[in-house]
This record gives sequence, C-alpha cells and structure tokens, in this order.
Amino acid sequence: MQNYFHVTLDQSELKTMSALALAHMGDCVFELLVRSWLCAHGKATSANLHKATVSFVSAPAQARQMERMLPLLTDEEAAIYRRGRNAHVHGVPKAATPGEYAKATGLECLFGALFLTGQTERVNELFVLTMEDPHAL
Repeated sequence: MQNYFHVTLDQSELKTMSALALAHMGDCVFELLVRSWLCAHGKATSANLHKATVSFVSAPAQARQMERMLPLLTDEEAAIYRRGRNAHVHGVPKAATPGEYAKATGLECLFGALFLTGQTERVNELFVLTMEDPHAL
C-alpha cells in the first residue's frame, strides 16, 4: 500500500509536474507546519487558532518568510523556488501585491517539491530556522 505521508518521487517525475501543482502541494505542507507550530508552542487558543494560522499562511506573511529563507537555500532549492516564483498565476488576492504572491508561490513550490521527493527533514529545517527567528512574530 502506498504511504502518502512519505511520498518519494524522483527528479524526473518532479520535472513533469507544473510549478503550480507543486505549489498546490506545498500550500498544504506549509499550512500543516504552521498549525503544528502554533499548537506546539501554545501561540493560539481555540478561539483565535484559525486567525493565527491565516496570519502566517497569507501571501504577504509567506513572502516575508521566503525572504528569510532565501540565504539558506541550496542552488537546487533556489532553482525550484524561482520556478514557482515565475509561474504564471491567474489572479492575485487583494491582500497581496503581485511580488508578494510570486514569492509565496515560490515558497509553496519549494515546500511541495521537497515534500514530494521525501525531503521532509529539509522542509522542517527550513521552516524551523525561519519560524524560530525572534523577528518572525
């Protein structure tokens, strides 16, 4: 039976996926990490848990997260980020600028690609290194 918590696609399979498909996967990976982080750190109560999650997964917040993450990326990871950042999206939310949305899509593309290739430790490492930044809050 396939274990979808531990997917391991190879690079050729990853390259056949669109940047937006990778971002689709990365969106949920990032949100799961944020929800786990909030619960583990007691940063939110049940009354405001959804609002706190949204504050971290919004495009402007993800863009700021990506700016902190960029210096930590390998050349290969940076190429995946650029692939997502340069993807042709069909609309930008009102709360974000096109630049913020592009960076957020790049972050999601990176997290999706890392997750789908089984690099969950690297996803977690990048997330923790930027979330644990005292200026992240």
